[in-house]
Amino acid sequence: MIQANDPVRPPLQVSCVQFEPKMGAVADNVARASELIRAAAASGSRLIVLPELANSGYVFESMEEATALSEPAKDGPTALAWGALAKELGVYLVAGFAERDGDALYNSAMILGPEGFVGVYRKSHLWYRENLFFRKGDLGFPVFETAIGTIGVAICYDGWFPETFRQLALAGAEIVCIPTNWVPMPNQPEGEAAMANTLHRAAAHSNGIFIACADRVGVERGQPFEGQSLIIGPKGWTIAGPASRDQPETLTAIIDLNEASAKDLNEFNSVLRDRRSDVYG
Repeated sequence: MIQANDPVRPPLQVSCVQFEPKMGAVADNVARASELIRAAAASGSRLIVLPELANSGYVFESMEEATALSEPAKDGPTALAWGALAKELGVYLVAGFAERDGDALYNSAMILGPEGFVGVYRKSHLWYRENLFFRKGDLGFPVFETAIGTIGVAICYDGWFPETFRQLALAGAEIVCIPTNWVPMPNQPEGEAAMANTLHRAAAHSNGIFIACADRVGVERGQPFEGQSLIIGPKGWTIAGPASRDQPETLTAIIDLNEASAKDLNEFNSVLRDRRSDVYG
């Protein structure tokens, strides 16, 4: 396994796949996403991020519908299909789905790689009507050591909380993958960029990490989505995107994860070393 401080690590190509899942059309969504994954892999990407609830759609109307569209994390049909694809293509995938664990549902992301199932993250901060269907994530903010680097995961509204990224950075995450379904924020001016773009750029800068956000597009059951996926470097500057507000698009960037180990801003300041945990309470 390649270590975070290994100076000979090759550059890593990352893709964020922005597309429009169709509500309830799991087989079609999985097939369409698989085509886009293949295209990203063919271009050289080894880490590919899909949106939140990418296989099912987002705006559930009932608990019965949400349950019917949910799957186990490790051996559900979507995990098996995308897991086989990850193995075939030699890539890592981070993709949102509705997870069923016993009688509990979670808004989750699966992490899959050439070696198979890597892990799952369960969304910690639920947005709006998600609270009617999902339980709050109970796994904390794990990081996943992989052959390409140390991956953290957060989902959509998790990005509104600085603690999300600080926890992941302190645990050693080099890149945080964000499956998301961003929606317009209250009082958002016409034409204003997504609030999430500002929040995630700030988080990348404040923690010295890469962040890769894959949003969806379209309008589902009256709910518009923001698009504007982006990939951000550890100094907070955008290195790919933002993508279109309303069109499918795959963003790709070639990154050097070793840069996430360099937290210094100058000869005196480092974003993690300068923390004053003695005065934060």
